Amino acid sequence: MTAELVRGQNHPLSQVRLEVRISAGKPIVAGATLSDERGKVRGVEWVAHPGAPTLPGLEVSRQAAADHRLAFDLGALPQDVHRVSVLLALPAGVGGPVRFGAVAAPFVAVTGLDGTEVASYTVTGLDTESAVVALELYRRQGAWKVRAVGQGYAGGLADLFADQGLPEARQLASSINDAVARGMARSVAAPPPRTPDTDRSRQAAAPAQGPDQTRPGAGPQGAAGTVPPQQTPYTPAPQGATAGGTGRPAGSAQPAPTAGAPASPTAGGPVDYSHPGRQTAAPPPPPPTAPPGRPGEPAQPVAGDATGWSMEERLYNQVWGMFEDLARTVAAYRSAVDFADSRMEKELDQVLSDPRSRIGGQGDAAREAARAKHARLVDQARAALDRDLAQLTAEAEVVEPALPMAYARWDNPVWHGYRAPMEIPMALRLGDLRLPETENLSIPMLVRLPLERGLWIDSGRTSLEGTLADSDQVRRLAMDTAVAHAARLLAVYPAGEFTVHVIDPAGTGASSLAPLTGSGVLGSAPAAGAKGVADVLNRLTQRVDLVQMALRGGAADSLPPDLDTAEQLLIVNDFPHGFDDRAVTQLRYLADEGPAVGVHLMMVADREDAAAYGPLLDPLWRSLLRITPVPDDHLADPWVGHAWTYEPALVPANSQVLQQVLAQVAAARRSWNR
Repeated sequence: MTAELVRGQNHPLSQVRLEVRISAGKPIVAGATLSDERGKVRGVEWVAHPGAPTLPGLEVSRQAAADHRLAFDLGALPQDVHRVSVLLALPAGVGGPVRFGAVAAPFVAVTGLDGTEVASYTVTGLDTESAVVALELYRRQGAWKVRAVGQGYAGGLADLFADQGLPEARQLASSINDAVARGMARSVAAPPPRTPDTDRSRQAAAPAQGPDQTRPGAGPQGAAGTVPPQQTPYTPAPQGATAGGTGRPAGSAQPAPTAGAPASPTAGGPVDYSHPGRQTAAPPPPPPTAPPGRPGEPAQPVAGDATGWSMEERLYNQVWGMFEDLARTVAAYRSAVDFADSRMEKELDQVLSDPRSRIGGQGDAAREAARAKHARLVDQARAALDRDLAQLTAEAEVVEPALPMAYARWDNPVWHGYRAPMEIPMALRLGDLRLPETENLSIPMLVRLPLERGLWIDSGRTSLEGTLADSDQVRRLAMDTAVAHAARLLAVYPAGEFTVHVIDPAGTGASSLAPLTGSGVLGSAPAAGAKGVADVLNRLTQRVDLVQMALRGGAADSLPPDLDTAEQLLIVNDFPHGFDDRAVTQLRYLADEGPAVGVHLMMVADREDAAAYGPLLDPLWRSLLRITPVPDDHLADPWVGHAWTYEPALVPANSQVLQQVLAQVAAARRSWNR
């Protein structure tokens, strides 16, 4: 059973060959230091970092990344090493966050080689620190233990190394930052494009704001495992922006900064996937809005009223800004109501504490005055909320019809004029988000492309329209949701740039899969039985291995000519039925390593069905973004503490839009293959 540690707590280790897995939601640097029995690091040769990732008995990541897997063989460490400190740091000089208070709390887990978690620790309570010692693996009386440390350093790696007694602390910190800056291009690797001149840049232009003005989790791309099973719906905005449509300052609605664009490729160096004509300066301001109405009235909303290089980017940023405004205005309303409640309770307590006012007209009048004041405060808060919601609703009514296909609902008329696109869009709509106070207003839930995390469509028993839904009905809805998302991905990618595979061991998803199989857009027929499962998993894991080796060796051009360089999506139905231990291991490997090289996972599963595997699959569930086939309030927002209700993006009943779009996708693929 996993030990969930708190700061200062320790736990024994029963094995010496371990992995330390780290999830942070943003690219961070991971390293380790060796120290003797007095806790002193004897020199730079006792520090493992991206510039020198390997030491006897341990290996760390070679670059900054949102997720890390560090390998340790404690039995192979030098005899005079008594402590191994696992350190985390924010990359310096690359335009990202500069303090841990602006990112998700890092989650660190010590696991066996089979993936079984031994101990885990969420590093909380950090603010201005930019480096932290997360864990210590230390030797005590011949046995090894792990201790949760969480010691942060506002001065970064230089202060951390100095605290561990390293004389060359500043020089080493500088060299690590240089190595990380050179390797940032490799932090999110991608398979080679078919034609260099058609691959759009996936780097969003960042606004002119401080590097620490973003918080974790953008879209549901939040840090895996920080608040399981909840995830973060969007990256919150900088503090201090105003609420309510037009109160949003220009440039506030921006996507989270991504890794910097790689430099021009050199012999044996990384591949440059950025468009040669892509501008990297600050984006232009939004176009002029419509003139304001009468004095005192807000300006009329305009679609694309946000910064960005294109209308697609402007709309993406505007949707994100609407999410921020809704979160802030509801948070303000809830805070005002809480204040009114606490104030009334305090005033009533004062009345009851005075014996003279417990009886008679004086006490009744005081209580009535307190309740009247409470009602007045709540009414004022509700009026402010209604005003902001009216403005946001008006903005949503203008923005929704203007959204491109990748952002639009299935009932949007834009789908009736579908043609295969020439470029990959910035983001994809997975559904809608709303709050209990805003039943009539929802915000599109957009996730960036290419997908950085797989999707888990929960087919477990859940509420459906106020009743407990039948398990078979929910499973069917879950598979319908998976098909709708897969069809949308096929539709928004250029022809030949996205391939879908399906594993359906028992064939239970045949009716839901009919639009995909009937149109011929699948890469191959759905795999059934143990042999089919093994064939698909072997083929995709081999692809991940080949692309990883080519990219790490700087030999992307040496990939086999028959390798499909398109993005790959694997839909798995009814997991874990039909999966043996080897297949489960391969699935976990694809979930961990696949997204970085263009292999993505979409699981349709009930977590309780996999309970027989015990905690072995916990890292798999944490690595996936959980969505539901019916409305559910499982998405958490650590920025203001809201629980958002997610509504899936399903095709309207009796609509033929899905079949029509897939027919166009199939025709475009046939034309592309000629």
